[in-house]
Amino acid sequence: MNKWGKLSLGMILAVGLLSGCGQNKNDDTAATGNATNGGATKTLTMGTSADFPPYEFHKVVDGKDTIVGFDIDIAKEIAADMGAELVIKDLPFDSLLNELSSGRVDIVISGLSPTEERKKAVDLSDIYYKAEQAIVVREADKDKYATMDAVKGTKIGVQTGSIQEEIAKGIEGAKITSLGKISEIVLQLQSNRVDTAIIEGPVAKSFVKNIPGLVITDAKPEVEDDGYAIGIKKGNKELLDQVNSTLTRLNSEGKIDEYVAAASELADSTK
Repeated sequence: MNKWGKLSLGMILAVGLLSGCGQNKNDDTAATGNATNGGATKTLTMGTSADFPPYEFHKVVDGKDTIVGFDIDIAKEIAADMGAELVIKDLPFDSLLNELSSGRVDIVISGLSPTEERKKAVDLSDIYYKAEQAIVVREADKDKYATMDAVKGTKIGVQTGSIQEEIAKGIEGAKITSLGKISEIVLQLQSNRVDTAIIEGPVAKSFVKNIPGLVITDAKPEVEDDGYAIGIKKGNKELLDQVNSTLTRLNSEGKIDEYVAAASELADSTK
């Protein structure tokens, strides 16, 4: 039995609360591959919001809660090319750019859309991945919200500070509920507090596959898809160049598509 298929509303809420507690502790997760730099360990600290499968999410690996996903795979490659150890900070999505600007993290990889507003605040890498947006509803409402016209005037759940929040703001009559985690949005859908949710395509597919009673409708949000980029502190050209160099290599080797496929399978796995 798929473990997500067993989730009740209470269990989802409990997971959200536990995740929140973990973020308050600001725990770090280090990847393998230590490197020395003048006798000290050289690190690359990545900020992410690990509730976005298959990009980044929590998974029990060898009995230990681990942050995995294809954004994590990319970050590991960047760190390896730098001869550094990757340290992962799991943070609320809407705090990531502040953490980057303050220097508490070195890079942000978290399904980050390169909006004009973000470009003013931080430097952004080359685009490394593009994906569609999806409208998620309760199964009984699949036909009811099959077009974007039908979504007008509905109560829409979105992640705070995300591109999906901006999409929702452009929908006529939308009553928007912005929350920090995708699991919280799912809970809102299941408990009838929102009618629809706008979620990144691969993420939506993962949740729908693992949680009974939710479906993706035929409605397609209209958005200029600029893809996803990696955030770097303004002015750090050396790190920006290193990140872009790694992305160029990974794309030329076809690695990112491999990472996406593997992370999607891992997100759907019950083991």
